[in-house]
Amino acid sequence: MKALAARRHHRAAPVVLLLLALLVTGGAYAALAPSPAQAATASAADIETGQKLFQANCATCHGPAAEGTEIAPSLVGVGAAAVDFQVSTGRMPMQMDGPQAVAKPRQMDDAQTAALAAYVASLGDGPAIPTDQQVDPAEGDAANGMALFRTNCAMCHNAVGAGGALSQGKFAPSLLETSDRNIYQAMITGPQSMPVFNDATITPEGKRDIIAFLAEQDKGTAGGNPLGGLGPVAEGLWAWVLGLAVLIGGAVWMGAKSS
Repeated sequence: MKALAARRHHRAAPVVLLLLALLVTGGAYAALAPSPAQAATASAADIETGQKLFQANCATCHGPAAEGTEIAPSLVGVGAAAVDFQVSTGRMPMQMDGPQAVAKPRQMDDAQTAALAAYVASLGDGPAIPTDQQVDPAEGDAANGMALFRTNCAMCHNAVGAGGALSQGKFAPSLLETSDRNIYQAMITGPQSMPVFNDATITPEGKRDIIAFLAEQDKGTAGGNPLGGLGPVAEGLWAWVLGLAVLIGGAVWMGAKSS
């Protein structure tokens, strides 16, 4: 007992205890903290094919090593998800310069897109292409997705994802015809003026819930003309304006009739 007590009061004891505490804290953080998504393993042939596609279609703007230029950002570390989103929606390669890249018919097929994504992913860690389960709206909670969407997305994309105007000629596109995978990829890569919603901001389950909410909007509107999908406020405004116009018109007509 005396020997144990002597060790507890040794000069080095506080230092040893501090190092043990740091070790335990670091290990716990490494085990519990969310890790960034990693690109799926790709074959050397896919990466080589993607590099050739990059040199032929992307290097003029993004640089021969994807390091970025004055007219286009670096692609090192953007991950496969960013490439899949931009290329599968036809936004890249761009046809002309403008405030933002617009969606258009895609110029690469699935195999070419996958190879290009594999090459860019090999340049640095970044978000991977989400799995089918991650983007399946059937496994999401549309009610929770509505709350998340209206808190984080509605100010730009409209309350039901119909899109809206931004500043300097930019715009938030409609999400009503966007694929589930591309919606998820947009949240984790932040294209154009959109911020990145990492897993600490919106969990993977929350992202799937948002997709489930948007899937409900694709089913259509029960109740007549949606008036842009703005909801009962817009419908009430139209009823007020038209009703007020009818009342004023009727008053003027009756006044003219009596005179």
